[in-house]
Amino acid sequence: MAHISPASSRSGLIPHLVCDPCSEAIEFYKKAFDAEEKFRLPTDSGDKYMHVEMTIGGSSIYMADDFPEYCEGKSQSPKSLGGTPVTIHRYVPDCDAAISQAEAAGGTIKMPASDMFWGDRYGVVVDPFGHTWSFATPQRDVEMDELEAAVKSMSE
Repeated sequence: MAHISPASSRSGLIPHLVCDPCSEAIEFYKKAFDAEEKFRLPTDSGDKYMHVEMTIGGSSIYMADDFPEYCEGKSQSPKSLGGTPVTIHRYVPDCDAAISQAEAAGGTIKMPASDMFWGDRYGVVVDPFGHTWSFATPQRDVEMDELEAAVKSMSE
């Protein structure tokens, strides 16, 4: 039986994703992001998960199945909502490798990795459950005046 760590052992912001179905998301995140499963809390019927905790790169992430019956009858997964306005951002040692791994596991590349004006190599993947993940690898330090000039040139 899995041991659940006390809440005091966690810190910072923890994304809590609604995934439909959560069981498939667990397996995808293991393949795509090398996620480590901490525990699963299934419903009484065992067909859905009320709570799942995983870690990705040492940071916690929570997940649950979609339960419209507890949300005024409204589905909460990005797939049912037609997308998400939230992006989960990760700094990784190799942006290209992280994106390739996510794609190989079933993710869709939304923006291929490229060198960005703010100094990172950056790209975006959408997972099969509708969540958007961005990846970045720092390449160089950029001064504020260079950033402002780059932004200004984009609007010209």
